[in-house]
Amino acid sequence: MQITRHEYPLRGAGVPIISRVVEHGDTVYVCGTLPDPVGDIAAQTKQVLDRIDKSLSLAGTNKSRLVTAQVWLADMRLFEAHNAVWNAWVDPENAPVRACVRADLVRNCLVEIMVTAAK
Repeated sequence: MQITRHEYPLRGAGVPIISRVVEHGDTVYVCGTLPDPVGDIAAQTKQVLDRIDKSLSLAGTNKSRLVTAQVWLADMRLFEAHNAVWNAWVDPENAPVRACVRADLVRNCLVEIMVTAAK
């Protein structure tokens, strides 16, 4: 079965470090997606979800086809504010399974989200 990789972030001399989106069969994997490290948790969550929408579209799918979501928050006290944005974004008829945990995130980001979707 073919593997298709999209949007390679580059480091140093143009060497890819990860793929932003990988398609394998009818499954689409989107890498952990970070915001720009500015704004509150609502602004950062919205930016991440907008980026995820674009990544899913690149692979010919959308949030109604999400299967799983993994969410990392810099502080669990941000959970309710994050969830308010998440709940406004997620397709209520097709919510994925999801885990949300605390983690030390890079660059002062407050949230990181990784998703898997069906095509």
